[in-house]
Amino acid sequence: MHVSEIIRNLDWSVITDALLTIIPALICITLHELSHGFVAYKLGDPTAKRMGRLTLNPIKHIDIVGLIAMVLFKFGWAKPVPVDMRYFKNPKRGMAITALAGPASNIVIAVIALIVYGFLYKLLSNMTVGEYVLQMIYITAYLSTALAIFNIIPIPPLDGSKVLFSFMSDEAYYRLMQYEKYGMILLIVLMVTGVTGRYLQVAVGFVFNILFAAARFAFRLTGGMI
Repeated sequence: MHVSEIIRNLDWSVITDALLTIIPALICITLHELSHGFVAYKLGDPTAKRMGRLTLNPIKHIDIVGLIAMVLFKFGWAKPVPVDMRYFKNPKRGMAITALAGPASNIVIAVIALIVYGFLYKLLSNMTVGEYVLQMIYITAYLSTALAIFNIIPIPPLDGSKVLFSFMSDEAYYRLMQYEKYGMILLIVLMVTGVTGRYLQVAVGFVFNILFAAARFAFRLTGGMI
């Protein structure tokens, strides 16, 4: 069998589907972590900048297990941006604001992606390549919403835990932060066993449906309705 025939017989849909998920996932996690680092820098912490994490280069932010989780489960994580809260004037408040920056950025990304989706829908929906572009934009919006919802879970090291812990006493806060590494093990177990997946999908679907109003609004501006 010739190489050209082998190539023609390959199931390219598998590769296409993977790319349609991996590329949006990389966009979402990169901007999520960049937002953490940028806000921390603005609050006085130069750690992320010194370590080269204030970058759009996704390689700097990838956690392989988290990326695979995003592709398989539509929920995942990136390599956490290093933050030294000792640089903040108010350490706990600064940490909470820095933590919220990630999920907030993902909601903004989702809204922007949905607006673009709505504007381009009429133009691209009747073209094969255009349908792939629309699908990638849609997946970007969905994954970004999922990343935001997943990260507000108050289990260390997710962002929600840092916001919750900021309301605790200093002693309790620093004691709980010591157990951050065990939280990730718990999260993986919960995801693999499907304990959290069902509830997360409901939450993400609810929020995504609200945000999808941005796509409908943009599409109406082009004279259509979705």
